Amino acid sequence: MGNIYTVGPNEALVVSGGCCGATTKKTIVGGWAWAWWFVTDVQRLSLEVITIKPRCENVETSLGVQVTVTGVAQIKIMKEEKVLKIASEQFLGMSQEEMMSTILMTLEGHLRAILATLTVEEVYRDRDQFASLVRDVAGMDVGRMGIEILSFTIKDVYDRVEYLTSLGRSQTAAVKRDADIGVALANRDAGIREAECQKTAMDVKYTTDTKIEDNARMFKLQKAQFDTEVNAAQADAALAYELQAAKLKQNIRNEEIQIEVVERRKQIEVEEQEINRKEKELMATIKLPAEAESYRLETIAQGKRTQTVETARAEAERIKRIGEAEAYSVQLVGEAEADRLRMKAQAYKQYGDAAVMAMVLESLPQIAAEISAPLAKTDEILMIGSNDCITNGVTKLVSELPPTVQALTGVDISKLLNKIPGVSGAGVPTTRPAAVAS
Repeated sequence: MGNIYTVGPNEALVVSGGCCGATTKKTIVGGWAWAWWFVTDVQRLSLEVITIKPRCENVETSLGVQVTVTGVAQIKIMKEEKVLKIASEQFLGMSQEEMMSTILMTLEGHLRAILATLTVEEVYRDRDQFASLVRDVAGMDVGRMGIEILSFTIKDVYDRVEYLTSLGRSQTAAVKRDADIGVALANRDAGIREAECQKTAMDVKYTTDTKIEDNARMFKLQKAQFDTEVNAAQADAALAYELQAAKLKQNIRNEEIQIEVVERRKQIEVEEQEINRKEKELMATIKLPAEAESYRLETIAQGKRTQTVETARAEAERIKRIGEAEAYSVQLVGEAEADRLRMKAQAYKQYGDAAVMAMVLESLPQIAAEISAPLAKTDEILMIGSNDCITNGVTKLVSELPPTVQALTGVDISKLLNKIPGVSGAGVPTTRPAAVAS
């Protein structure tokens, strides 16, 4: 079994060892790790900023003057994995005081070495350059231990032989001397400057007076020019006023003409409205009644035409109905007559030639009557010719009688007469008229 270890961003968790004799080492920053019991070692390494105060006492400078220097440095362990592993090898298992002591001795050693190469004046006058030199030189050594120098400043520089005090006194005297010289030079320069200023002031005054006069002259010239322009502008304004007045009059006249045109248009519109009113009045009093009367007459005529057409249609329908009735009546009569004839034919067929002969004989008087009907109105028949001609005519007339009867009745008289005993084969007796009948 094992445990889970967590770590914040200000610490590094170093996990070493593991199952099956593993010798790997893993660093975790701001995360978690699993560690097996008994076979895994877990240690923490702080990544927070550490403040150390290196101090070098009675260190001889390049000129042999002993000075004491104190400083302040901000350091921390770098988080890169490779460097962090190096730092864990260097400081893991140490307390923070032991680690600070190791780094402090390294910084103080480099500080002593650098002080030995400088003079007191260089250390005192340019502390920033001195601190930067220490930081650059010491940074490489502490970097190989996984330490980063964030800042390094010189806090104080002093000595026990009052070298810096004497240096300050001479510097103060030099400063005072330079101050006195500066005051004298300043006074001299002030006098020269004052004279130059007075000269400059006079030059400025004369130049200013000249400019004033020149400006006065330019003012008068420009004023005269302006007056000329003003007079010209006034004249132009007067002319423009007259021109504008003329234009206004013209515009007024144009507006008056427009008003007259509008009045005329309105008058024309009024007259047109009056004409329209009169037209409507005439239409209402004359045209519309006339149109109404015309419409009435047209409607009456249309009604009469429709009545006539409908009457004709009714008459045609009546005639059609009558014709259909008569045709149907004729059809019925024809059918009855056909039935009668068919029944008679059946009777004739049943009774044979005797019945046909009886029918022919019955018909002969009627035929004779029909033939002689035109002769009933004849008062006299005159036959001209010899006896042979007359005989031939009568014979021909008699001989034409059977075909006529056959055409009318469908019965061949000659055949029927031949069937009667005692009748000759001709079927028609020979007649010889002897005189002219009247």
